[in-house]
Amino acid sequence: MRKLSALICLLTISQLLFAQTKPVATPVYKDAKIAINQRIADLLKRMTIEEKAGQLNQLNGGVFTGPAMNDAGQKGKVQMIRDGKVGSFLNVTGVKETKNIQRVAVEESRLGIPILFAFDVIHGYKTIFPIPLAEACSWDLPQIEINSSVSAKEAAAAGLHWTFAPMCDISNDPRWGRVMEGAGEDTYYGGLVAAARVKGLQGNLDDVTHILSCVKHYAAYGAVEAGREYNNVDVSRTALWNKYLPPYKAAVDAGAATVMNAFNVVDGIPASANHFLVEDVLKKKWGFKGLVVSDWGSFGEIIPHGYASDNKDATLKALQAGSMMDMESQIVVKYLPELVKEGKLTMKQVDDAVSRVLYFKFKLGLFDDPYKFSDEAREKATLFSAANRAEALKAARSSIVLLKNANNALPLKKSLNKIALIGHYAKSKEDMFDFWTANGSASDAVSVYEGLQAKFGNGKIEYSAGYNADASTNDKLISDAVAAAANADVIVTVIGISGKIAGEERSLANVNIPDGQIQLLKALQKTGKPVIALVNSGRPLVLTQAQEFSNAIVQCWILGTETGTAVADVLAGDYNPTGKTVMSFPYAIGQIPVYYNHFNTNRPAPEKGDGAWKSRYRDIPNAPLYPFGYGLSYTKFDYSGLSAAKQMEKNGTLNVSVVVKNSGNYDGEEVVQLYIRDITASIVRPVKELKGFRKIALKAGESKTVSFVLTGKDLSFFDGDGNVKLEAGAFKVFVGGDSKNVLEASFDLK
Repeated sequence: MRKLSALICLLTISQLLFAQTKPVATPVYKDAKIAINQRIADLLKRMTIEEKAGQLNQLNGGVFTGPAMNDAGQKGKVQMIRDGKVGSFLNVTGVKETKNIQRVAVEESRLGIPILFAFDVIHGYKTIFPIPLAEACSWDLPQIEINSSVSAKEAAAAGLHWTFAPMCDISNDPRWGRVMEGAGEDTYYGGLVAAARVKGLQGNLDDVTHILSCVKHYAAYGAVEAGREYNNVDVSRTALWNKYLPPYKAAVDAGAATVMNAFNVVDGIPASANHFLVEDVLKKKWGFKGLVVSDWGSFGEIIPHGYASDNKDATLKALQAGSMMDMESQIVVKYLPELVKEGKLTMKQVDDAVSRVLYFKFKLGLFDDPYKFSDEAREKATLFSAANRAEALKAARSSIVLLKNANNALPLKKSLNKIALIGHYAKSKEDMFDFWTANGSASDAVSVYEGLQAKFGNGKIEYSAGYNADASTNDKLISDAVAAAANADVIVTVIGISGKIAGEERSLANVNIPDGQIQLLKALQKTGKPVIALVNSGRPLVLTQAQEFSNAIVQCWILGTETGTAVADVLAGDYNPTGKTVMSFPYAIGQIPVYYNHFNTNRPAPEKGDGAWKSRYRDIPNAPLYPFGYGLSYTKFDYSGLSAAKQMEKNGTLNVSVVVKNSGNYDGEEVVQLYIRDITASIVRPVKELKGFRKIALKAGESKTVSFVLTGKDLSFFDGDGNVKLEAGAFKVFVGGDSKNVLEASFDLK
C-alpha cells in the first residue's frame, strides 16, 4: 500500500511538473520504459491538437543569433516555437545556436517541450572520414562502428541529437551520385555495414556522446532508373524482399531510432504514402517502434507524383500510410488539425505519431535537462581532436583499394631522388571534399601534395597541374607536366573527378575518366617513367583507358580530412593496402548496371570460347573491369584446400574451410570471401551470393586455415510475399579473394 501511495504521489508531482513552463527534475521510476510511457501519456492529455501537429513539423533552421535575427523569416520561426508548432529543426548547429533555440522552446512555449536538432552527419561532423562507399571497402566492421561513433560524439558535442544516416540503399549504378553514401551493391554486406553504423551512432542513447540514427531511403531508392536522382523506381516484389529490403531490416534490428521515407514510388505509390512499406512491412512485420520522417519536402511532393490532389490530400495520405514527421513541407502542421476535426484522421493515429517523437526526447533526457548537449567546453575539446583525426587516418588508409600494380611499381622507395606529382586535384583541397561534409573544412584537410611532401621530403616533390579545375587540359599544361617528369624517378598523377560531383543531385551520364586526363596519361606514359594513377572519385569510374596508360592504379575515393597522409602511407609501403571493392567497376558505360550477383539468363554466355547466340556484348566483355570484392596487396595470397561436406541437413550446418598462404614478401591482410549458389529453386537465384567473409592478417610466408559455418538462414531466400523459403537441392560454395577468382565445391541440402 505504501508503494502504491508513493507511486500516486509521484504521478501527481509529475503532472504538476508538466504544468510548468520551465523544465525541472521529473520523477525517476524503477522501470525507465514505463516511466517514459506514463510521462508521454500525461503530456499527450495536456497538448492541443495544434501542439501535437507541431511535434510532427520539422523546419530548416539556420542561424538564429546576431544579424540573422533581423530576418522576418527567422523571427517567424521563433514565434512558431513559442506557439508549439515546431518539433524539430535541421541545419541548426553548434552549442551557441542550438542552446539559444532550445531556451525559447523550453522557457517560452506553453508546455516547454524541447526541440530535436538534426543534421546530415554522413561521414563526419568536423573531422571528416572517408565517404561511406569508401569506408565500406575496408571490410572492417569494428572500425566502421568506431568511425560512426566519433562522428556522433562530435555532432553531440555541437548540440545535435539526430543525423540522417546510415543510407542503406543497395545500388548497382555508379551514375547515381548517392552511391557514395551507401555500402555498395551487395545485400548481405550492406546489412552488416548498416548495423555497424547504427550501433556506432546510437550506442544505448544514454549519454551525451551518441545521437539518433536514421535509416534511409526507405525503400529501394538505390534502384532509380538511369541512375538519375529523384527518378522512378520499378522493382518486383521478389527483388524488393531479397535485394533491397534486407539492409534496412538489419539497421532496424540493430536498434535504429528513425526511418526516412524515400523520394521514389514503390509499386506505383510514393514511399511517403506507401501503406505497404510503412504499416505492413516496417511496423507490423518488422515491429519497428521508432519514428518515420519524410525526406526533404517529400510529403508535399506526393502531389507532383500524381498521387495526391493538393497539400491537404497529401497530408492525409502520408499520415494514413503511417508516416509521421514532415520535413520542411510544413503541410502537416497546417492540415492535421482540420483532418482530425473532419474525422479523416483519428486521435489514436495522431497520438501514435506524436508519442514516438516525444519518446526520443524523453529517451535522450531532454525533458530532465534540455541543455545536456549544450556544453561549450565539451564542444571545444571534442571537435577535430587529435584522437578523432587518428581514427580518420586509420579509416582512410583501410579504404584505399589497389586496383593495378604491374611489375611491382608500388610501393615507392623512400630513396627516390624525385617524384613528379601531377594533377590539379593533388593540391586542390576543395575538390577533395564532397557534398556531405557537415561542418568540416577543406582548409583543415591534408592534400596529396602535402602528404607526399611530409613523407618523402619537400625537395623530392616536383608538382605540375596537368589539367584545369574542370579536368580539361591543353598543350601548355601537358608540356609542363612532361617537363616536371623529365628528372623524376616516378610519376604520381591524381586523376578522376572532383568531390563536388559526389552526393545528392550529382548524377552523371558520363562516368569515364575525363578526356583531358587521358591525354595527360598518354603523354606521361611516353616519358618511359613509371606512372602511378591515383583516382579521386565518389563512385566507380570507367578505368579501362586509365589502366592501359598507367603502371599502377590506386582507387583513393574521397578520403576526408586525412587524405594526403593516408595516400602517402600507402604509396610508401608504410601501410599495405587492404581495401576491396564493394561495387563492380564497369568496363564501359553501356555495360551499366553491372554487378556480380546477377541472374543467369536462358542463354548464358561462356567466360571463354564461342558466345554466338548467347547473352553477350559484341564489342566489350560481359564482365566488369574489376569485380566486386576485388583489391590487390603488395604481397600475394594463395588459396588451396577448399573443404566442405557433400551434404547438409536443413536444421544443421555446413563447415567450410580453406587454406590461405601469404606467398609474397610483405606482411599483409586479406579479406577471405565466401559465396554460395542455389542451383535450382522455386525462384531463380543469383549466380553468386556473398554469405561470409573474414579479414585476416598473415606474415610473409605464413599460412592459415580459415573456417566458415553455413546455416539454413544463409541458404534461404524470400518469396514475393516476404515469406522465408528454404528448399532442398544442389548448392555450390565458393571461397576466394574476390567474387570472380574463387575455389568451388558442391553440396546438397537435404
